[in-house]
Amino acid sequence: MTMNIKTCNQDDLQALQEISVETFTETFQEQNTSENMQAYLESAYTLDKLQKEMAQQNATFFFIYYNDQLAGYMKVNTDNAQSEEVGEDALEIERIYIRSGFQRKGLGNYLMDKAIDIAKDKKKEKIWLGVWEYNEQALLFYKKNGFVQTGSHSFFMGDDEQTDYIMMKTLKIHV
Repeated sequence: MTMNIKTCNQDDLQALQEISVETFTETFQEQNTSENMQAYLESAYTLDKLQKEMAQQNATFFFIYYNDQLAGYMKVNTDNAQSEEVGEDALEIERIYIRSGFQRKGLGNYLMDKAIDIAKDKKKEKIWLGVWEYNEQALLFYKKNGFVQTGSHSFFMGDDEQTDYIMMKTLKIHV
């Protein structure tokens, strides 16, 4: 078993779109109407929107491979690329998406370690993320990794207003 992480570039847009739609649908389709899912997917994961996200300064996408198969990805943001004003001492994990067939193989932890390394390299003191209040598997994963809920914000899935928990982890930085 091998795991590898690769920084994404513009040549990866099609694969990024495909895995985004696939993993988001796998995770959330049962709890949402098909109309709201379709509306969200058509606005959040267009090639144009993903290209703009990828080109944004201080935002980086990483593909993770398991035995040379594309298994998922992570998006991290720092400074002005963060989706909320949390502070310049923070790194945001905007997405960790793992294909269902690759879950429970340690890939999420591998990506989390990568995010922590990036945060430490950039002298960030904390990592934060938003996670849907009903995504129990993700909530357990983040709590296990030392994240605590510090707030919440609204998230729209189509016309359905939902709640994302804001979760934060303080890093131990040795200077």
